[in-house]
Amino acid sequence: MHGANLGTLLRTCDAVGACLAVPPFRWVDEAVARGNTLRGPGCVHRVGSPLRWLAAERAAGTRVLGVELADEAVRLGDLPAARGRTVVLLGHEATGIPPEVLDHLDAAVEIPMVGHGHSLNVAVAGSLVLYKLAGLL
Repeated sequence: MHGANLGTLLRTCDAVGACLAVPPFRWVDEAVARGNTLRGPGCVHRVGSPLRWLAAERAAGTRVLGVELADEAVRLGDLPAARGRTVVLLGHEATGIPPEVLDHLDAAVEIPMVGHGHSLNVAVAGSLVLYKLAGLL
């Protein structure tokens, strides 16, 4: 399933003019290659230590948003289009963004749900947020 999710996110990144940043896990390269349905390789950045990379991005002025349920989260409908470099951090579908990573967020984005599920598929959630940030929704 990793390939399908990463492939979907890569296609969405391509559609909105963004890049996909991925951690250095063994399964990621194979999953991206298997899930990529673009005609070319797509824009993929491989980051060393995800925590160090996020800290460096923030230090360089990049806004870091996490798609996560949180007390002060911005509802997706209220999220303005990005006005500068922005990183969207997606967590595990069942467990969310790890607590040690939450400190690296500038804000959290919540996708309201009225059904019984607790979260959307990670690729669907990421795609919704990317389109909203790109000003295409």
